[in-house]
Amino acid sequence: MDPINELILNHPNLEDVENEVRNAAQLITDCFKAGGKLLLCGNGGSCADCEHIAGEMVKQFAKDRPLSPELADKLGPELSSELHGGLPALSLPSMIGFHTAFNNDDNPEFGFAQQVIAFGKPDDILLGISTSGNSKNVINAIKTANALGLKTMGLTGANGGRLSGIANISINAPAENVARIQELHLPIYHAICAFVEDQIFS
Repeated sequence: MDPINELILNHPNLEDVENEVRNAAQLITDCFKAGGKLLLCGNGGSCADCEHIAGEMVKQFAKDRPLSPELADKLGPELSSELHGGLPALSLPSMIGFHTAFNNDDNPEFGFAQQVIAFGKPDDILLGISTSGNSKNVINAIKTANALGLKTMGLTGANGGRLSGIANISINAPAENVARIQELHLPIYHAICAFVEDQIFS
């Protein structure tokens, strides 16, 4: 079954955001096929979600990802038997050395934006995760990504906050409580990861 259809089957309360989820999944698929990468940013629990999503993308998730015969031949049997296809996703909060330096020397509200300056290219996507939709460092990163020509996405709550007004695609989980929003974010991004994997490693 299509992972997004399965998402709605298991979580009927997400039916109103099905189009946004599907559009986000297709955009990420197209980005990877074009040689771009996925950047992710968020705070607290949303930081953990960035790590989670990046992990599902970089290593195989729900299905086998065979290497191309050409790459397998270059790697040789020892390496190729242990490795599989990966997708370039980078969790921006993970760079602790950068963030401690930036937070000490500069305004922490612009830390993610500085990373977008360093890593972002027009073929890339920035996904900002914020349950309120108003996290200042996430908003500044999305604004910077928009200025640089990246595609931008927001994953937030029912209200959407400022994030839903500036991201190209905003997935507003239908909940107000922070914990409940986070509980809905997990199946949403798992469905996106499975969809992308299906499309690229079919």
